[in-house]
Amino acid sequence: MRRVLITGGAGFVGRHFTRYFLEAGDEVHVVDPIAPGTGGVDPANEWPLFDPRDFDRFHFHRMDCRDYFHDRPREPFDLVLHLAAMVGGRLMIELNPLAVADDLSIDAEYWQWAAKALPGKTICFSSSAAYPVELQREEGYVLLSEEMIDFQGDIGMPDMSYGWAKLTCEYLARLAQERHGLESVCYRPFSGYGADQDDSYPFPSICKRALAGSAGERLIVWGSGRQMRDFIHIDDCVRGVITTMDAIHDGGAINLSTGRLTSFLDFARMAIRSCGYETEVVGRDDRPVGVFARGGSTDLQERLGFHASITFEDGIAGAMDHYREAAGGL
Repeated sequence: MRRVLITGGAGFVGRHFTRYFLEAGDEVHVVDPIAPGTGGVDPANEWPLFDPRDFDRFHFHRMDCRDYFHDRPREPFDLVLHLAAMVGGRLMIELNPLAVADDLSIDAEYWQWAAKALPGKTICFSSSAAYPVELQREEGYVLLSEEMIDFQGDIGMPDMSYGWAKLTCEYLARLAQERHGLESVCYRPFSGYGADQDDSYPFPSICKRALAGSAGERLIVWGSGRQMRDFIHIDDCVRGVITTMDAIHDGGAINLSTGRLTSFLDFARMAIRSCGYETEVVGRDDRPVGVFARGGSTDLQERLGFHASITFEDGIAGAMDHYREAAGGL
């Protein structure tokens, strides 16, 4: 039995990893302050897909992880998943960049704590936002591969303060290994999605609007709708981490991606078709949209033995079933 710490563990990604490690027989400690706008859910209110309190090896600490680090400077853990971050949907990234920059403090204090506590291994979530935005423009986008960020050369301009914070975290991971021998791997997830994701993210928002709509009633998406993302199901994200986490120890990065780009117009049409009707999908230009195309190369993942297996169409269908059931079968 491993002793596992998950910072930010009450958020969307953290809940799924908590479930995996509890079902694997591990002792899991989740630290999360349930900050507004982050999608965190207090386990006292029950989590959407399972109740972690059913496991006596689950321990919840409702507090900022920085306070936890100060209170328990040498707490021993076999494995730490450092997921804590101030991030919500695109609105938060673009309209509240100084709040998002708080991630710099969160990550700095994590690595300082880790240098004392010496966890066996750190799984650190970076972001695809760390990649240079110049490679994601309409006139010249490419699938983004791990070596495109070179800390010995050119790192490019990342996406807003969130991208800068994640780049810094990756750099600190490498310094932690060089100076303190701390083993870690950083993941760059692309557009992760799942049925229990917070409604501030595009996936549940578009699916629920499609479910509530009808033929003849236009469905609106942000921007032109032509902008594209690489949507990867949360179950594939978890499986990707578990499959590859032992391959890298020096703070190096691995994408979590499918290599498939889908526009928001096409996404909305898929969601509508899954509801059994057709209607017009139109864009809305008064909302932040981010870069034009953000997709991740799968070359390294596949060399390490992982390939995402859940198609976006199947992911949408599964989420729609969940939303219908939650609404009483409507």
